[in-house]
Amino acid sequence: METSMVSSISSSCSTRFNIINSYLSSLFSPSFTNSFSPISFPSSNFSTHRRIRRNRRTLILSKSATQDEWLKSLPDKKKPLYSHSLPCIEAWLKQLGFFQSNDDRAVWFIEKPDWHAKLSLDVTDLYIRYLKSGPGNLDKDMERRFSYALSREDIENAILGGP
Repeated sequence: METSMVSSISSSCSTRFNIINSYLSSLFSPSFTNSFSPISFPSSNFSTHRRIRRNRRTLILSKSATQDEWLKSLPDKKKPLYSHSLPCIEAWLKQLGFFQSNDDRAVWFIEKPDWHAKLSLDVTDLYIRYLKSGPGNLDKDMERRFSYALSREDIENAILGGP
């Protein structure tokens, strides 16, 4: 009796496996995959997607054009840096000669003839690290921290003063 039970269980498992296997293979058959080609979707979805992508490109292209606008809207240089918007701070840094890191958008670099530096915009402070790997006679990297409560003029003078 045990052998007949085992054989019936194994045959039912085998049948179920074959059914599942044939179902899965039909999912990946060429006729099934072709039935869901992009042509079968409404064209309005694709035109909307293209419109969105086109707008993103437009925004990227217009960023450089609006840098001058952000420089014009900079608050007075005696006002604290926390009263400046981020686009204004970015335009100001570019005007000073900084360039933005591709890896971290809050990191900026500057290369002067006498020194090189890395500037980081942190949540509470602005950090500048003068790099010993650049020109000059630094024995080690030197870091300074500036509060956003300082004026833009004071921070600019301190940063551009060098190490």
